[in-house]
Amino acid sequence: MGRKPNDSDAGRCAFLILLLIGLVSCSLVYMCLSVALRPSNVSLDSRSFSAIDEVKGGWDEGLGLEEGECCKGIDNLELWGSAVKWGSEFKFNSSGDCCRACKTMCSGGDGPCLCDTWVFCGNRESCGPKFGECWLKKQKDTLAPDSQDSGEKVIWTSGLIFGKGEGIVGLETEYGILHIKLFPDCAPHSVAYILELLGLHHCAGCQFYRAESRGNSWDSEGNHIKDAPLGPPFALIQGTLEAQGTTFKNIPTEVCPTLRRGSVAWVGSGPEFFISLANHEEWKRAYTVFGSVLPEDMEIAEKIAQLPTKLDVWNNINVSVLENSIPLWFRRMKTSHGDLNLNRNANSDSNGS
Repeated sequence: MGRKPNDSDAGRCAFLILLLIGLVSCSLVYMCLSVALRPSNVSLDSRSFSAIDEVKGGWDEGLGLEEGECCKGIDNLELWGSAVKWGSEFKFNSSGDCCRACKTMCSGGDGPCLCDTWVFCGNRESCGPKFGECWLKKQKDTLAPDSQDSGEKVIWTSGLIFGKGEGIVGLETEYGILHIKLFPDCAPHSVAYILELLGLHHCAGCQFYRAESRGNSWDSEGNHIKDAPLGPPFALIQGTLEAQGTTFKNIPTEVCPTLRRGSVAWVGSGPEFFISLANHEEWKRAYTVFGSVLPEDMEIAEKIAQLPTKLDVWNNINVSVLENSIPLWFRRMKTSHGDLNLNRNANSDSNGS
């Protein structure tokens, strides 16, 4: 139904006012989330987080991996490797379908996957006759994937798949090595950065600087105790993964599942990160999770959480900062860890990279 001209003008004015209010509200929400966990102005109080859309999928082996739903890659990247499926004869409608085709070749109980790399061409205009091509490949070294090309002119999207017992890196501290299973199919940009650090053979400046135990709020399995406060302490150890001499680029938000005990996640866009010592459903899936500490190594994280600290106040919240920060760096592992049980070989299967 038509409206009078003056009604139209008034409507436009009202629309602009509502739009301005909406933009201001969104900006305030973004600012609240972006300061969460930041040093000097950080709050881990669950009340400071806004609800974020739920992520579908179930948990894989209690490590916090979204099973079946995570099949993400990096645009404008072409990974190389020996072809196990030729894309010219193997086509799909989406990168997710290509990724899942690679995963079906990685369904064994243990050991290397037959396919650990997928490359897909998904832009009909740019790809032309290559549109839909899905190349399944095999790397010589999944922790140092062979890249053919990258940049805006590259028409391909590529991703990695780590099989059971693969994609495990060691985060070494003076108190022991935290073995971390990486999730490239859920957080490909995050994992690409970790692999860059692994290739540097050092991580000068990387450190843990904050440590808070589970206190009396969470049990040894990370479950919240009924009617107990949600902190402080907030059951985590926090640090930075910005290596001196390198330029850190903000990591885009990737899959944000519910934080579980052992989850390794970014604070905002990084380089600050933390390892959760408890299940934090109250944080409303606010953080990109790019890996998980293997259960057998959580005692090392717990040991760090018990080290001497001093009180500080971040964004009006009491936090515990380590009296002495703990240097850390990444190490390659000699072999895969089979069924992810490190009881037999945690101290015998690693060497410096």
